[in-house]
Amino acid sequence: MSQHYDYLIVGAGPFGATFAHKAHSAGKKVLVIDKRDHVAGNMYTAETEGIQVHVYGAHIFHTPDREVWDYVRQFAEFNHFRLSPLANYRGKLYNLPFNMNTFYQMWGVKTPAEAFARLEEQRKEITGEPRNLEEQAIRLVGRDIYETLIKGYTEKQWGRSCTELPAFIIRRLPVRPTFDNNYFNHPFQGIPVGGYTKLAENMLDGIEVRLRTDYLEDRAALDALVDKIVYTGPIDAFFDYRFGALEYRSLRFETETLDMDNYQGVATVNYTDAETPYTRIIEHKHFEFGAGNPEKTVITREYPREWKAGDEAYYPVNDEKNQALYEQYKTLADKEERVIFGGRLAEYRYYDMDQVIRAALDAAEREKVSS
Repeated sequence: MSQHYDYLIVGAGPFGATFAHKAHSAGKKVLVIDKRDHVAGNMYTAETEGIQVHVYGAHIFHTPDREVWDYVRQFAEFNHFRLSPLANYRGKLYNLPFNMNTFYQMWGVKTPAEAFARLEEQRKEITGEPRNLEEQAIRLVGRDIYETLIKGYTEKQWGRSCTELPAFIIRRLPVRPTFDNNYFNHPFQGIPVGGYTKLAENMLDGIEVRLRTDYLEDRAALDALVDKIVYTGPIDAFFDYRFGALEYRSLRFETETLDMDNYQGVATVNYTDAETPYTRIIEHKHFEFGAGNPEKTVITREYPREWKAGDEAYYPVNDEKNQALYEQYKTLADKEERVIFGGRLAEYRYYDMDQVIRAALDAAEREKVSS
């Protein structure tokens, strides 16, 4: 006789792992499946030379949510890493986010009053309502910062001119009147010691997990095993692209191991000129303060690219056309009484990790499986 489960969790990323853990802790019978050969979704890490490599790009855990912070620390010890990236524009380095260090590097100004006077003067260039991303950025931070630190990076990221991108993509840009390179303002920040994969495995401890299992290829058989489904895959795929495919931007990674201890001295460097084909270089050992082989380091170059079916979907293209398409799928999803849709692909939105976990905790609470 076939095993029967209370919940089938489609996807072993942060939403699926969180919901699975809460349901399992509440005594529910849970089956987790993932079409990949590993758990942890895009936060997956794999060890090379004793270094935890962020295989799908840099993931820094940060949150203002004490409950989420306490929750994840059940499963891993977190270090005190703070993201302080650099920007490389044609060989010159600038601190990020935009702060007094950046303004000194850009203009030589030494006080907040001098910096904001320069910003205010440049912001005046845009007088009406910004019509596109370029005008929005200049309205927020002026032309110098836009041309040096935003334009080339953004156009590589999205594969189109800033004048063709909607203004709402950057509703705000943090500008700090302090010499503070901490990228995130959140009080709780860090990276799990030993990597995110270990964290996810600890969340899924005692739960049946089947990898290399594609829900959409064997839906009828899997649905027959369960009472309810938690689906974290692409919402348009769930409905067999009935209204058409939602658009994303994708990424390509080039990772190499180098015979040196330290390549760039910081975890991430953004390349903001248009000529450099990649958007950033990640040096993974700096996420754990030089952990691993002292004679080796691992770097990853990150190249944005157009998404096509079969590629990993990283960034939803939340323009008006795609948002309207998503709303059509959401109307269908709301009618699925057996299915809970959650996570960045099922909800077609960019989520930070803490936001995904919060959403999963709230979903478990609504299901009354939160112990």
